[in-house]
This record gives sequence, structure tokens and C-alpha cells, in this order.
Amino acid sequence: MTRLAPPAPSPNPALPALGFSPADRVVIFHADDLGMTEATVSAYRDLMEVGLLSSASVMLPCAWSPAAVQAARDVPESDLGVHLTLTSEWDACRWRPLLTPEDPRLVDGAGFFHRRVEDARQADPGTVGRELRAQVDAALSWGLDVTHLDAHMGAAADPRYVREVAELAVTRGIPLLYPRFPAAGWQAVGLDAGQAAQAEGLGQVLEQRGFPLVDHLRMLPLDQGGDHAALTLAWLRDLPAGITHFILHPARDTPELRAVASDWAGRVANYEAFRRPELRRAVEDLGVQVIGYGPLRDLLRRKLGGAA
Repeated sequence: MTRLAPPAPSPNPALPALGFSPADRVVIFHADDLGMTEATVSAYRDLMEVGLLSSASVMLPCAWSPAAVQAARDVPESDLGVHLTLTSEWDACRWRPLLTPEDPRLVDGAGFFHRRVEDARQADPGTVGRELRAQVDAALSWGLDVTHLDAHMGAAADPRYVREVAELAVTRGIPLLYPRFPAAGWQAVGLDAGQAAQAEGLGQVLEQRGFPLVDHLRMLPLDQGGDHAALTLAWLRDLPAGITHFILHPARDTPELRAVASDWAGRVANYEAFRRPELRRAVEDLGVQVIGYGPLRDLLRRKLGGAA
């Protein structure tokens, strides 16, 4: 299991605003990459029936995104955000921007998003900002009740683009996945000293403006199969206080998934773990509080005076 950075340095002010104590352990169990393949959509439907999964985000440029949005509409308690997409990492299945990019560096020679994050981060911030706004507005126009924003492969979280993302979140009244890391925490996830200081400062500004941020990030592995339920419980037993964004990439085992994703075994293991009712019962027994991004969005909009 992946731990993505050191803990935040102080109690999260969002906890009491949400009705929790500073000592509570609060988790958002979040499914990434919804809409990448049909296998992700059918897995999402299954896991919503089990009831432990509390959040997901859809990749609007992908072919199965309309089915993902429909799945969310079919589940009254769904909590679905936009997985801001600037990369297209697989060989057998590619996707393009929603807009024709003004800066050609946003795409490769075939017109698809770049496979690598490093290449995706060469584009002009203005071009990136327009594409990301188009993705969010497409979700809203389809009737999706968008609860949050996060970044596919972290590409949109690059320091060059994060202010565009923050402005998008403010103008739409939608919270974004942003950790309350100190500078050392940002350096632990790959930023240099200058970028880490900027990231810490932006987090402080966001929190002052009323954005609820998360304290910790965790992610189930994609590079191995096996019993991911046992991995989840082992981590939850040592879970620190605060709000944790827990990432999984669930997908059913289908020929399409195997043809597209080389890490299919890890995705299937993520799915199989969370479709087990006994995992939900074990999480309840551990006293872990499970929420989605809906309450965070409501808190943000109260702070922003009802912006939408």
C-alpha cells in the first residue's frame, strides 16, 4: 500500500465544521479512473451496492464517461467528481482533449493527450485551464452533480497549473483534492524546495478561503494483485486522525480491461477487496468514519456564500 506523504502538522479545521472531533479518523474511499473502460463503470455500480465506496471521479475525455455519468444518476447516494485529465497513458485505448488546443504541446503528434506526465506538463497554462474548464462544464451540462475535482496521474496538479485548477474550483464552488502538507510533505512527493514552499502557501490560502483540505493520502497498489482487503485493514488499524483521501482503481476483470491496462491485475484486486461486505463491517468495527465529498462541498459553499 502506498503512503504518499507525511501527515499534516496541525488539526484539520474542517473536522469540527463537519461534526467530528480533531481525534476522529475520517476516510473518503475514492475510485479513480471512472469511465476509462466499461469495466470501471460496472465495477462502480457493484461497489455502490456494497456501500463502502464513498466517492469516485469520472474522466470526461474517455469513451465510457457518458455511461459513468448515467451510473451516478442511477445511484441516489452517488458522490462523483471530475478526474481532470491531461494524459492518455495506454497504447490500445487513447483519448483526446474536449477542445482543440490553442497550444499544440497539449497533445502528441497523433492528436491524443501525451502518455507521460512530463510531456503533458509542457503546455501553456492558459490552454490547460480552458481544457479543464471544458471538462468540468461538460460534466455539469450532462446533469452531473459534481462534488469535487482531482487530477488524473497528478498532471493537472503541477505547480504551473494548480492555480488554474484552484480558480476553477472557486468559480464553480467545487472542492478540489488538495492535501494540507507542509513543505517537507510536498518535497516527499517530488517537488523541489521552491515548488514545495509555493504548494504549502497555496494550501494555506485555500484553507483560509474556506476550502476543506485532506490531511493524508493513501493508495492501494496497482502493481500487484492479491488480497487488497487485508492490505486495507492493515493500514486502517494504524490510520492517524484527520481526513484521509484513500485511492483505489477498481475494475471488473474483462477482456477489454486486460487489452487496455497492463496493471489490470491490481485494478481487479482493488475491486475484489471492496466488493466484500465483510470489509465494510471490519471498517465499521475499527471506528473509522466514512464520508464522501458531498459534505465538503456543502461546507465550502457555505463559506463562499452559496457560490455554484
